[in-house]
Amino acid sequence: MKQKACKICKDKFEPLRPLQMVCSPKCGMEYTKQQKAKQWQKEKKVIKEKLMTKKDYLNILQKVFNTYIRIRDKGKSCISCDKFLKPNDINAGHFYSVGAYANLRFNELNVHNQCIECNLHKHGNVLEYSLRLPNRIGIDNYNLLQESRNTPLKIDIEEVKELIKIYKDKTNK
Repeated sequence: MKQKACKICKDKFEPLRPLQMVCSPKCGMEYTKQQKAKQWQKEKKVIKEKLMTKKDYLNILQKVFNTYIRIRDKGKSCISCDKFLKPNDINAGHFYSVGAYANLRFNELNVHNQCIECNLHKHGNVLEYSLRLPNRIGIDNYNLLQESRNTPLKIDIEEVKELIKIYKDKTNK
């Protein structure tokens, strides 16, 4: 048989059996230990996923969605104060707050780049936001957003998982 490189120590050896991966019993024990660790990581991931709740998935979706918004609006100024935004000073600011209008939490027309000062310190700077929003999204989309604010959002875990996948794909593009 042809010489192989040991999976653990990388030394060359001549295998005694066709599927032999390691050169010695010591490397064999280490290889087995590594394989068990890899298997445990896979099992742990499955267990963790089974224990996740809808709220956990919504939190993941919120992070992915906010990342998408930051990338979508890259190069644009703060929607509330028109200040130029540095990459580390960008928040995804909601026109209609998540607490009051959870149904608009993932509506792309409702969320735009905002500076930290407007989003956190001025609680969204909603007055200025409302003046500039129709210019950014258009009057038709603004009216559509106004109409959809009282439409309930009913979404299950599978739909949340699908949205996570969609916004990850959009972010990567």
